[in-house]
Amino acid sequence: MNAASLLQQEIEAVDWFHRIDLGNGMMTPGRVDCASRLPGLGLPDDFHGLTVLDVGAWDGFFSFEAERRGARRVLATDYFSWDGPGWGSKAGFELARRVLGSRVEDREIDVMDLSAEAVGTFDVVLFLNVLYHLRHPLLALERIHSVTADRLILETHVDLLDVDRPAMAFYPGAEMWDDPTTWWGPNVALVQAMLTDVGFSTVEVHSQSSIEQRRARALYLKRIRGVPVEPTLQQGWAVFHAWR
Repeated sequence: MNAASLLQQEIEAVDWFHRIDLGNGMMTPGRVDCASRLPGLGLPDDFHGLTVLDVGAWDGFFSFEAERRGARRVLATDYFSWDGPGWGSKAGFELARRVLGSRVEDREIDVMDLSAEAVGTFDVVLFLNVLYHLRHPLLALERIHSVTADRLILETHVDLLDVDRPAMAFYPGAEMWDDPTTWWGPNVALVQAMLTDVGFSTVEVHSQSSIEQRRARALYLKRIRGVPVEPTLQQGWAVFHAWR
């Protein structure tokens, strides 16, 4: 069996979450097409000279992307998806790093244990689709602030978008997506307020799902799951950029 066939076997043995281009026509069969999300995140085109922390890295797509864009140092951190009770593992990250010849560093550490003393501080911190999985989101953002030297890029599920003041929906049990690890649906105003409260001086909404996208999603969920349209119409995604 040749090297390409052996590598394909390794790829197929991993339960991937991120779809990652490994080169030479090999793509991991992940659940999420991360490349399609890049325009909405607003990552810097050029990371040269910058240090990057990717919190909740999982298979590492965004860690490797920061490296590809020239970051001087990238640290990927995770706990739940690498060593927690979920279905994920670190196998995808380690395989992708090896195949890509990447120098991305890794550290198994929970969000709540992040601190400047534990991991240092970084020019850019990526905190993508982790916030709503945490039981204590404000405390988590305090930890994130402590390791951000300049800029945070945060993406999260949002809810209650029809509410003007800061507010957050709570999802007990497995109410949201049949996922017991999805606890919260903050609205945009709340995320902005929390980021300001923990110490970020400037907070901007970089992008968020449009009403057309939200309506299409709500109608889809009604058709396949019988979910009422009105509650899900108030849900979507938003990306925030925050500076110290």
